[in-house]
Amino acid sequence: MACSSSTSLPLHICHGNKLTMIINRSHAVLHSIAISFLIYYRAFFLFHQPTPIIIPWLLLFISELLLSFIWFLGRAYIWRPVYRTVFPERLPNDDKLPAIDVFICTTGPDKEPTIGVMNTLLSAMALDYPPDKLHVYLSDDGGYAITLHAMRESWSFARWWLPFCRRFGIKTRCPEAYFSRTENHDSDSKYPDNFMVEREKIKEQYVLFKERVRRAGQESKFKDKGVYTATDHPSCIEVMEENSKEGLLEDQTIEMPLLVYVSREKSTSQFHHFKAGAVNVLLRVSAMLSNSPYILMLDCDMYCSDPTSARQAMCFHFDPEMSPSLAFVQFPQAFRDISENDIYDSEVRSAYTILWPGLDGLKGPVLSGTNFYIKREALCCHSIKKDIDLRELKDSFGPSNEFIKSLRQDYKKPNLNDNGEASNMLLEEAKVLASCSYEDHTKWGKEVGFLYDSVAEDFLTGFVMQCKGWISSYVAPSSSSRPQFLGTSTTNLNDLLTQGTRWGSGLVDVALSRFSPLFYGSSRTSFLHSMGYAELSLFPLLYCLPLWCFATIPPLYLLNGIPLYPEVSDPYFSIFLFIFLSSLSKHLHEVVVTGRPISKWINEQRIWMIKSVTCHLYGSLDAILKKFDLRKASFLTTNKVADNEQIKLYRGGKFDFRTSTIFVAPLVTVMLVNLASIVGGVYRIMFTGTDWRKMFGQVLLSFYIIVMNYVVIEGMVLRKDKGRIPLYVNVLSIVFSLIFLSLGSIIISN
Repeated sequence: MACSSSTSLPLHICHGNKLTMIINRSHAVLHSIAISFLIYYRAFFLFHQPTPIIIPWLLLFISELLLSFIWFLGRAYIWRPVYRTVFPERLPNDDKLPAIDVFICTTGPDKEPTIGVMNTLLSAMALDYPPDKLHVYLSDDGGYAITLHAMRESWSFARWWLPFCRRFGIKTRCPEAYFSRTENHDSDSKYPDNFMVEREKIKEQYVLFKERVRRAGQESKFKDKGVYTATDHPSCIEVMEENSKEGLLEDQTIEMPLLVYVSREKSTSQFHHFKAGAVNVLLRVSAMLSNSPYILMLDCDMYCSDPTSARQAMCFHFDPEMSPSLAFVQFPQAFRDISENDIYDSEVRSAYTILWPGLDGLKGPVLSGTNFYIKREALCCHSIKKDIDLRELKDSFGPSNEFIKSLRQDYKKPNLNDNGEASNMLLEEAKVLASCSYEDHTKWGKEVGFLYDSVAEDFLTGFVMQCKGWISSYVAPSSSSRPQFLGTSTTNLNDLLTQGTRWGSGLVDVALSRFSPLFYGSSRTSFLHSMGYAELSLFPLLYCLPLWCFATIPPLYLLNGIPLYPEVSDPYFSIFLFIFLSSLSKHLHEVVVTGRPISKWINEQRIWMIKSVTCHLYGSLDAILKKFDLRKASFLTTNKVADNEQIKLYRGGKFDFRTSTIFVAPLVTVMLVNLASIVGGVYRIMFTGTDWRKMFGQVLLSFYIIVMNYVVIEGMVLRKDKGRIPLYVNVLSIVFSLIFLSLGSIIISN
C-alpha cells in the first residue's frame, strides 16, 4: 500500500508479509483448539479428583486460564503486522517544513551523567533540519546549577560542532559517539584534505568542553545551595545566548536552534507527577517561546543517531490522507551498550520487532516515552475557536491569557530575537506557567497534556489519544540503515528489575484505572487494538500469578508423589505437551525470523520467568496498594551511570546478583524447591514404585525451570566473583524452601 503526498510520488509506503500472517493465524487456530481441549479436561475432571488435590488442581486450572487469556489478547499483535518505508528526499523545500520543539527531560546528575545529557542535547541541535525551525528545551527537574552551567557550555561548543557537521555532512552528530568511534558510519577517507585539521580542532574544543563541565560538577559538590534543594526550588527559565565571536571569521554568522533551560518550580508540599508533570510544564513554556506544531520527545540518554529522523517523521505528517488524524510517529529504541549475548534481554526485542509493528497494522503503536514526533494539537486537545467561552478555557488550561492565545489557529509565533519588553514579558509569563500551583483546579493531567493516572504516563496518554480517534505510525530502520536514535539500556540485574517494577506498576495502574483497555477501549477503538493495549496493561499481573503457581505447586506434589497432570498414556497428555511445545516453538520462530540466534530465545525465556516471579509481582502489588490508597505513587529513575565491574560481568555473559534480597531470594527459593522436588520425585519413581508415567509432566516442568535458570544455581554454588549470590541469601532461601516444603507436605498428608 502506498501513501501519497501532494506530489506524484509517495512519501512513504506500507507493506505486510503475507506468509508471516498465514503462519501466525494458523498457529493461533491450532493453539486455540488445543487450549479448548485443555479447558474441557480440567473442567470435566475437576470434581472427579480425590479431595486432597481439588485445591491444587483448581489453582493450576485458574493459572492455565489466566495464561490462555493473556495469550489470546496477544494475538492482536500477530493479526496484521505492517512495516513502513519512508522517502524523505521527496519532501518539499525547507521553507515549507513546519517548526519542531525538542523536549529532553533529566532529573539530576547523580543517575543521569551531565556529559551524557549534553551529548543528547547537542545531537538534537544538530538534526538535519532548518535551524530556525528547531527549538530545543531541556527540563532539569532538580534545578541543578551544574546542569544550567553545562547547557551554557554546550551552547558555546555547539557554535563549533554544528558548522562542522553541516560542512562535512557528518552522520554521527553525537560528539561522544563520533570521537570515540563507537560507530563506523563516518569514514574520514571520503572528506577533503582539510577535514582532518578541522576534525582535530573540533575534538580539542570537545575535550575542553568536557573538562569545563567536569570541573564545574566537582565544584558544585562543595558549594552550598542555600535554601534551595532538588525538591524545593523556584522556577528558572533561561534562553541560551552567546555574543562571543571566538573562532569565527569576520562577518561570519552561525545559524543556531533556540536552546532553552527549564526548571519548574517544586515544593515539598506539592505533588509533581514525575515526568508527566515536567513534560506538561514544557508544553506550556514552549507555547510561549516557540509554539511549534510538532514536538520530538527524547530521554536524556537517547541521542539522535540518524540526523534525518525529523524529515522521516514529516513523511507521515505531510501525507494529506493520514495527517489530519495522525497524532505521532514512533521510532524504536535502540541501544549502544547491548552485548552480543544480551543476557538480560535489554534490547526488548519483542516490543520493537513484533508488538509495535502488530499494533501499527491496527491503529498505531504505543506512545513509548521517547523517540516520537507528536502533534502539539493532539496533546492540547484542540485549537481554540473564537466562540468558545473564556471561562471554560481557563477551567481547562489555567488562568494564563497568553497561553490560551497560543492555542488559537491564528496565533502569531513569538519572536525571541527581540530583546525588548515583549521578550521579557514572555519569559516572565513562562515562569508563571512553570509554577507548581498553575495546574490547580484545571484539566492538566486529566484531559489536557500527559495524563497523571499512572506512572506509565506515555502508555496511558497514547491510549486515550487513540480512543479519541487519533492514529499513530511506527518507523523502524531497515537492516542496512542506522537506527534513528541510540541510547543506553539496563546492563545489570538490579537496574533491570527496578525498572521492571516501575513499568509493571505503571501498566497495572492503567489496567485498574478508569481507562482500563478492556472496558474503556472496547467501545472507543477497534476490538483488536483494545486487545493489544489490554495485553500490555495486564501482562505483569497475569504472568506473575500463574508462574508462581507453576513454580511451586507441581514441584510440591511431585515431591509427595501425587500427579496433577494426565499420565503419558492418556490422550490428554498430548494436549498439554502440544501447548507447551507450541508456545516454545512459536517464540523460537519469532526470535529466528527477526534475525537473532537461538541463545536469544533462551535468554528471553529465562528473563520472562525471572521478571514474573520478582518485579512483575512487586509492580502489580504496588499498583493494587495504590488503588486502595495504601501506598503513594513513586518514581525511581533508572540508573544511567556506568559501572566498570558490572559492565565486565555483563560482557562476559554472567549475571550480576548484587541486588536487593527481595529480588534474589525468590529466585533461589524457587530453584531450591524445584531441585528438591525433582530429586525426591525421581527417588520415589526409582525406589518406591511410583509410576513414572503419572509423574512425567511434573518432572518435565521442574526440569525445564531448572535448565532455563541454571544461572541461578551457578550464582549460588559455582561462582566466586563479586557478582555471585551472597551466602546469607542462600541460607535465607534454604529456610524459606524448607518451610514451604515441610508445611506443604504436612497439609497434603492430612
